[in-house]
Amino acid sequence: MSKLGNLGARLHRGEIGYDFVKNRKIWYGLSILITVTAIVGLAVRGLNMGIEFQGGAVFTTPKNISASVSQAEEYAETASGHDAIVQKLGDGSLRIQVAGIETDKANQIKNQLSDDLKVDSEQINAELVGPSWGEQIANKAWQGLGIFLILVVIYLAIAFEWRMALAAFVALIHDITITVGIYALVGFEVTPGTVIGLLTILGYSLYDTVVVFDSLKEQTKDLTKQTRWTYSDVANRSINSTLVRSINTTVVALLPVAGLLFIGGGVLGAGMLNDISLSLFVGLAAGAYSSIFIATPLVADLKEREPQMQALKKRVLAKRAQAPAKGETGAQADGEVYADEPEDAAPAVVGPRNQPASRNRGRGRPSGKRR
Repeated sequence: MSKLGNLGARLHRGEIGYDFVKNRKIWYGLSILITVTAIVGLAVRGLNMGIEFQGGAVFTTPKNISASVSQAEEYAETASGHDAIVQKLGDGSLRIQVAGIETDKANQIKNQLSDDLKVDSEQINAELVGPSWGEQIANKAWQGLGIFLILVVIYLAIAFEWRMALAAFVALIHDITITVGIYALVGFEVTPGTVIGLLTILGYSLYDTVVVFDSLKEQTKDLTKQTRWTYSDVANRSINSTLVRSINTTVVALLPVAGLLFIGGGVLGAGMLNDISLSLFVGLAAGAYSSIFIATPLVADLKEREPQMQALKKRVLAKRAQAPAKGETGAQADGEVYADEPEDAAPAVVGPRNQPASRNRGRGRPSGKRR
């Protein structure tokens, strides 16, 4: 742990660094591959929408019922004529979901289930959601997500600049697409808890990105007045200075979410926890990745298309070519070591320094000799 802390301190001070911007094409290619896989999964398998979005009924049986999950699923599909999803809860009861049925048919299905499961119909709890209400919930969720993205872009364009706003928007779309695609591939049900999880991870991803952008904005003031650093160099330093912090906060956030997903939803059988915990788990990991490997390198790409940044890059490269051995403690050719030395800093003095003789030495003595 002490070595990790020492590494983080050296990264923050700029003593060492990793060239994320130089390898941006690798990160772009990896992100495109993951995103295309998510889109294909979404197109082929589709989302398993919960009854809150398409309407239907949820029946909860008493505890410690004798019927198995497969038997209850068969009973529900026979009684309703629709596909059913059955989950065994931690207390031994069964949660039976039947989507796409009318509310007036719910009582008939409930009575049939009570006969098949050999329990009193009064002991089966039924929750009904109308199709029109579920459609309104789905529309409101998409509207809320759209408004959130628009406000984020406007805020970042005002607080920083439009290039950073565009990069953050691309990173957010990247995170949403991957999270939704994972839901399609895994087959987990999409519920209002999923929407809450999506909005949560978008806020987290945006927070992580803004931290890097704030450091980048601060370090690029008057950048064109020097010939030591390019915009990509400073972008790398901004990522490296916040890298360990981003990793630590992501790991700390993922640990309780992993507990909800794998222990609460998997081991204990609390299936409803899967709705929000999967979106949080995937989204937090994707958000940390996009803020480091997507957003900031994309900003560097966009900024270095500007004429003044292109001219700065030419001056910096020309100076490095003329004096490759001088000042390499700054931006070396491999881009892996950085320091905060001023451009025209005087060389450090190495070894003992000979103090000059004082002009006043010996004054006040008649002969300057010891008596």
